[in-house]
Amino acid sequence: MNFAERGSLMWNEIESAINSIPDPCSVAAHSPMGLVEMGLLEKLEIDDGGEVTVRLRLTSPTCLQVGYFSHEITERVGVLEGVTSVVVTNDLGLDWTPDMIAPKAAAARHLKLLSMGATR
Repeated sequence: MNFAERGSLMWNEIESAINSIPDPCSVAAHSPMGLVEMGLLEKLEIDDGGEVTVRLRLTSPTCLQVGYFSHEITERVGVLEGVTSVVVTNDLGLDWTPDMIAPKAAAARHLKLLSMGATR
C-alpha cells in the first residue's frame, strides 16, 4: 500500500474516530450527533510522520466542551495505527451555523424535533 492509499485509509479512520465522539449539546437536545455530523470538524491534516492536526469549529464562543473535545480526540485518534501524535485546536466559536450539520443528521434531527411537538 502506498502512502496516498494509507493516508486515505487513515483519514477515514480518524474522521470516524472523531465522529464517534458525541456532541453533548445535541445529546442534551435528544438528537445525538457526532462531532463530524455536527459540522464541528473544520480541518484535518495528517503529515508524513503520522502527526494529526485537528481544527474544530465551535458552536459558540462560550462553549464549555473544548477540554472534553480535545481530550476525547487525542485519546481516540492517538491509538490509531500510524498516528504518532495529535494536536487539537479550535476557532473562536463565531462561524458555526446549523447549516453545517450533515444533511442526514439534520434530517434525523428534524424528525426527532417533530416527534417532540416542534411545528417546523
